[in-house]
Amino acid sequence: MKTYAAFVAVLMVLVFAGGVDAAAPRFKAVAFDYFVLFDANSVLPAVEKEFPGHGQEFVKAWRSKQFEYGFLRSITHRHEDFFKVTDDALVYTANLLKLELKPEARARLLDAYLNLKLWPDSRDALRQLRAAGIRIITIANFSPKMLHDNAAHAGIENLFDELLSTETNATYKPEPAAYALGQDHLHLKKEDILFIAFGGWDAYGAKSFGYPTYWVNRFHLPAEQLGLEADRTSDTLAGVLEFVLATKSAIH
Repeated sequence: MKTYAAFVAVLMVLVFAGGVDAAAPRFKAVAFDYFVLFDANSVLPAVEKEFPGHGQEFVKAWRSKQFEYGFLRSITHRHEDFFKVTDDALVYTANLLKLELKPEARARLLDAYLNLKLWPDSRDALRQLRAAGIRIITIANFSPKMLHDNAAHAGIENLFDELLSTETNATYKPEPAAYALGQDHLHLKKEDILFIAFGGWDAYGAKSFGYPTYWVNRFHLPAEQLGLEADRTSDTLAGVLEFVLATKSAIH
């Protein structure tokens, strides 16, 4: 008990002397994947309108093919921006389900990816992070147009320090060079940046790169079996706020 009391006394002296930044959040910056903030399933009404009765099946297959094409283009070094990848995946999905994709419908469905809906907790979480002095960026496979159009329609552009697309260096996550963009643009150490993932594979990629990683598992999916796990996991941004805004405990 005497040892603990002595430690507390020393700690308090350091706090008041400026030795411990008691008010500083655990991280200096956060980097979001966009689907953490925008509901990937918000394209479903547009799809269901074009193809009644096929909405759920179509959206799931379309999103799966988007990421598969991104992975394949990354591995084969045949890069296209993610809006083109989204279009290619859309055409493939229509062919897979044997549905006629007319040009007008194709344009409307692509436009749905420029008008995604925010998750209910996204706006308030971004505001709280910004109020705490946390720098906020994206590290997203989305093209710059997809990032900016969605943010503009949602009215949240002013809540980011940068909408950073992997198109900047023609990569796709989970390439290490894609994650490195955050560190390069923020000019911070890896340990000062929390990467916030939507997909389990993305959490793995960020953790493998060396970022502290939080997985917002919106769809309650099982963890990937790849030998690395996110530092924390929850299904909403409430856990992120608790994790990020917890004050530093280390003595400097």
